[in-house]
Amino acid sequence: MGKIAFVFPGQGDQFPGMGKEWNKQYTEAAAVFAFCDELRPGTFKQCFEGSEEELKETKNTQPCLFAVEMAAFSVLREAGIRPAAVAGFSLGELAALTAAGVLGMGGGFRLVCKRGELMQAASEETNTSMAAVMRLSEEEVVKVCGRFSHVYPVNFNCPGQITVAGLYAEMKDFAAEVKAAGGRALPLKVRGAFHTPYMEKTAAIFAEELKKVKWGLNTVPVYANRTGRPYEGDYEQLLAEQICNAVRWEDTIRHMIGTGIDTFIEVGPGRTLSNMIRKIDGGVRTYTAAELPVLLSEVKPC
Repeated sequence: MGKIAFVFPGQGDQFPGMGKEWNKQYTEAAAVFAFCDELRPGTFKQCFEGSEEELKETKNTQPCLFAVEMAAFSVLREAGIRPAAVAGFSLGELAALTAAGVLGMGGGFRLVCKRGELMQAASEETNTSMAAVMRLSEEEVVKVCGRFSHVYPVNFNCPGQITVAGLYAEMKDFAAEVKAAGGRALPLKVRGAFHTPYMEKTAAIFAEELKKVKWGLNTVPVYANRTGRPYEGDYEQLLAEQICNAVRWEDTIRHMIGTGIDTFIEVGPGRTLSNMIRKIDGGVRTYTAAELPVLLSEVKPC
């Protein structure tokens, strides 16, 4: 095994009961959940007992996913598994920055809570939604989006899978256009047009929150969604811009592989990023914390 990267997922990976077994099995994970619950009472209960509808609320989704991701990260760290680089998808970028030491656990969690509240408020101002477009190229998706005034390509995930977001009233016709072009549009478990111009006001407010942060030194390279390349200390600008601009995930993974990364560990409750990475490059290894016992038995300390 060569160089390992940790990748942290974003919204859409949540499910009722996530992290519950880790809380029972690993003291390190239990400590993270307790810490997050102290800062935001109810986080513990939402992760383990919250309904699907409750976890769909962005103000709940983001802090709960962050808690689960950092719980898994703490178990991997205790096991001696160290990454050579990290990246996170959308809200997962804050988890990646925390894992790399740029943010403290408390600071990272507080930012995630604020981000979730701001993005939910923005999504409630206008009826918007998101969908994953399958089986069309990046160029084809951009072309179809261009026929609509308020639908935007927002997540360039992997070959044959681009996420779009926009006005709910236009999404039905957009899906029909996608089907006519030979693709398929699948609604996502999120509420809001994230990474679009609908989030520009939110990005500006979040930028003010970021000015209050004391940034630490990263222990490993952290890749930014906005550029697909490692941060160079420009955390405030890129994290704020990320909220209203596209996530360049495929670019991120290709650049990481170009540095010698050949093993990716998805540090979260699902398998979304692992599936994307295999489509980007079938020659790399992928593991997921969703199967922590298997991961710990196969990946050796480094």
